[in-house]
Amino acid sequence: MMLPRRRFLHLAAGAAALPMASSISRAQTFPSRPVRIIVPTAAGGPNDILTRLIAQWLSERLGQPFIIENRPGAGTNTATEVVVRAPPDGYTHFSAGPASAINATLYDKLSFNFIRDIAPVDGIMRVPSVMVVHPSLSAKSVPELIAYAKANPGKLSMASGGIGSGSHVAGELFNMMAGVNMVHVPYRGVAPALTDLLGGQVQVMAASSAASIEYIRSSKLRALAVTGPTRTDLLPDIPSVGEFLPGYEASGWFGVGAPRNTPSDIIDRLNNEINAGLADPRIKARFADLGGTVLGGSAADFGKFVADETEKWSKVVKFAGAKAS
Repeated sequence: MMLPRRRFLHLAAGAAALPMASSISRAQTFPSRPVRIIVPTAAGGPNDILTRLIAQWLSERLGQPFIIENRPGAGTNTATEVVVRAPPDGYTHFSAGPASAINATLYDKLSFNFIRDIAPVDGIMRVPSVMVVHPSLSAKSVPELIAYAKANPGKLSMASGGIGSGSHVAGELFNMMAGVNMVHVPYRGVAPALTDLLGGQVQVMAASSAASIEYIRSSKLRALAVTGPTRTDLLPDIPSVGEFLPGYEASGWFGVGAPRNTPSDIIDRLNNEINAGLADPRIKARFADLGGTVLGGSAADFGKFVADETEKWSKVVKFAGAKAS
């Protein structure tokens, strides 16, 4: 039986509207139960602290608990695998950071591809490190550090929190762009690296502002520059490395991801709610205390950011010849 044209068009339009109606309904009812956010580091670190701030905001806004689950191990790969294998239903998310971009090249064999397998939700914060030196070093500026390193190749020891850590790749990017050879000395974390830097056993480190600020203020360490794209309000008189090496940028960052194929309407709702939190004066003030600036933007913006970071650190890891031990 042939349907009248008007009746056919009406039925076709109704059928086309069903997926949209379903998406709207799903977004409005999400979440209907607790949501977990997997943090790939131990409790108490910057990633954990920032994620808990956002989780509390989302819990208040959406009426369901957003529960932090710390899964440290294997350079954040253990936690990433948990999220990659989770159902893409919006109830499991990942707290991403620089290691998510660095590990793509640092590790020879991963069971996942971060860009392919983790859907971006939103960028949260970018925070620079500070290039600090032991006060016994004569260099009082980035140009003086470069000149000293060139005049004394292989004599400067550059501490880091471990192979492939943010402090490591920030130092290797400096080596690459400045054409110098500071010798990398990896430690099992930032704390022991700073201990030896304070003792003068090593001379240079790109340390997080949170970890180094009190040593800088007490003159136990000398700050030469910040590693972000611009100066920071936390240390307004300290220049950025990029003022001397144009294009240099090595910030830490944090954001939220989800398993691939998580419904786009759920991702959009979380993106909107996170962006609302990032605009909240209380959260912005807390971020400022940590020396960071808000990222925010669309899920696509965060996806591009992660892809750009992955490409940049791939070049640096290859330059350094670094491999996960």
